[in-house]
Amino acid sequence: MNIVISGASSGVGFEAVLELIGSGNHKIIALARSEDKLYKLQEIAFALNPGCMLYTAKFDIVHDDYENGLIPFIKEKIGHVDILINNAGSLVNKPFMQLSQLDFAEMLQNNLLGHVKMIQKIVPLMPVKSHIVNIGSMGGFQGSQKFSGLSAYSASKSALHTLTECLAAEFSGLEIAVNCLALGSAQTEMLEKAFPDYQSPVMAFEMGKYIADFALSGHKFFNGKILPVAHSTP
Repeated sequence: MNIVISGASSGVGFEAVLELIGSGNHKIIALARSEDKLYKLQEIAFALNPGCMLYTAKFDIVHDDYENGLIPFIKEKIGHVDILINNAGSLVNKPFMQLSQLDFAEMLQNNLLGHVKMIQKIVPLMPVKSHIVNIGSMGGFQGSQKFSGLSAYSASKSALHTLTECLAAEFSGLEIAVNCLALGSAQTEMLEKAFPDYQSPVMAFEMGKYIADFALSGHKFFNGKILPVAHSTP
């Protein structure tokens, strides 16, 4: 499989890449904003599997150049894209009455609009039977327990969930499946920012493995689904 994943420099994205490089003869493009962390990812990946086909690129999904940067890079390295994992994102933890319009704009850009741009640019490279996996959050899952300080983050993730359902309908003629994993807690830097004193029962590598496995086979069973991935809240 040819796979593109954003937000690959830390947390569950980092771990998903390491799982994918060991789970088959995949070609993987890993994107993130931190060049140093991508270098670390490469070091570990090639230590685990010297023959892996991993290509990293420093890329900001909101602000960087798709037409003259990312798309030519993808075409050169892997040609087409079978799986797109939209994992990049950020979090603001601040009481609602203290949130600025800029805070909301940042959440919408990083957790929704960046993925919109990515999908619009990557879909022309995707053949039939491809799979788009959006990484959502239990914070944006309807009916789940909500927490103070996360209103902007949760609202942006909820928008990503609805986008998933809409795109599954729009892309049905292209035979491209679109699903969203609404993740509960996993022990990552983002969780520590949201819940500083909370210790998750799920480690980042465990959630990363789940994401990798679902990306490879989930579209055989699901399309247009928002799947809660949690056994506790947070």
